[in-house]
Amino acid sequence: MVEQSHLPTKRTLDKPCIPRATFYRWYDRYLSGGPEALEDRSPKPSRVWNRIPDPVRERIKNLALAESELSPRELAVQFTDTEKYFVSEASVYRILKAYDLITSPAYVVVSAADEFRDKATRPNQLWQTDFTYLKVIGRGWFCLSTILDDYSRYIIAWKLCTTMKTGDVTDTLDLALQVSGCDQATVRHKPRLLSDNGASYISGELAEWLEDQQMDHVRGAPYHPQTQGKIPSRGLRANRCRAAERWHQTLKNRILLENYYLPGDLRQQIEAFFDHYNLRRYHESLKNLTPADVYFGRGQAILKQRERIKRKTIETRRLLHPDSAA
Repeated sequence: MVEQSHLPTKRTLDKPCIPRATFYRWYDRYLSGGPEALEDRSPKPSRVWNRIPDPVRERIKNLALAESELSPRELAVQFTDTEKYFVSEASVYRILKAYDLITSPAYVVVSAADEFRDKATRPNQLWQTDFTYLKVIGRGWFCLSTILDDYSRYIIAWKLCTTMKTGDVTDTLDLALQVSGCDQATVRHKPRLLSDNGASYISGELAEWLEDQQMDHVRGAPYHPQTQGKIPSRGLRANRCRAAERWHQTLKNRILLENYYLPGDLRQQIEAFFDHYNLRRYHESLKNLTPADVYFGRGQAILKQRERIKRKTIETRRLLHPDSAA
């Protein structure tokens, strides 16, 4: 129609409402390849320059099979750290989905509404403490007292008790002061203690002990779980602490998969999980660092190393792509 028209090209194309750029693109394809070149083309490229190579995809699959309890996020971080090859969480998810290795979570996570407004800005500035209940068959209920560093989520100290008295709280705090070195080092301010309003936390005995240690005490508002969000108790006080993905729930989801008949067995499993949680479990809110990485001040070095691995990986993928290499 354009070739046979006596009108200029633009005016001819105005009738069927076809832009000139589109016409000339079609025309160039027709001149170079004939009518077959005008067939519709898929907008998807035949090859993506940064596609993860098949051997790497296979290694990711093998890691997922070996570490079946890890999420795609945790697998991506662990693969980057151990293999020195960057992969994103989304890439790991797509790879596992292609191998039909994505499963539903074993439990439903309930999110907290708000966060504690006075966030810590450094380790040993604010400690959270609480009790939770664990059962030993034939022996009854035991109480786990825990001290958690608010800034790093690092579990500093813990004690498995038979009661929830003030002495159990102070014993756990003594351990935390020893482990952190706050009982010997000269510090400007001792850690503040954040707790709920349980009987052992509002007692005058604890107040005197904290005063002797020069530690301030902050108590969460009654029936307000957000202030104790990072270390809630489940069990008899579940109506007060309902925030999710926090320490005690994480602990119970792991160790209560088995029955315990001796306190020593339970204590051993708790200690093993402490090491896993503090040293090996990547925490999403800590930029996928472990609590120990943040608590001991090596987090920034690890993040810089991951960024270098990411840049090197992307550069390698680009060089492997034939179009980029040319």
